Amino acid sequence: MPALVRRGNRTKKVTPKRYVIDCSIPVQDNILDTAPLQKYLQDRIKVNGKTGQLGDVVVVAREGAARIVVTANIEFSKRYFKYLARKYLKKREMRDFMRIVSSGRDTYQLRYYNVGQAEAQSEGEAEGEEDMEDA
Repeated sequence: MPALVRRGNRTKKVTPKRYVIDCSIPVQDNILDTAPLQKYLQDRIKVNGKTGQLGDVVVVAREGAARIVVTANIEFSKRYFKYLARKYLKKREMRDFMRIVSSGRDTYQLRYYNVGQAEAQSEGEAEGEEDMEDA
């Protein structure tokens, strides 16, 4: 059943939105556990300007060992969850080698940076510059 949200002098129906953060790649490598991330989201999500008071409006749950599902009965932007996930990665000092990428309309996925490809490209460019200097 859609919730009613009052904005000024008009009332708007808001359907529940379901956002997913997929952490399957770091969980398989035993780098990340989803329980602390779930707790972090529960503590940090703001509802009506107050943190940690989710009530029945926002539900944060784990789906399996690798997915976190956030169901919101009020208006929330998907970008807000990316912001919170990035803050969590920064706090745990994982931001240097992990990023959060949108993989669908309502899903985010934690992925590693492609460091090996970037190093190979930079080495290839450096070799090309050396060849030009020799000529």
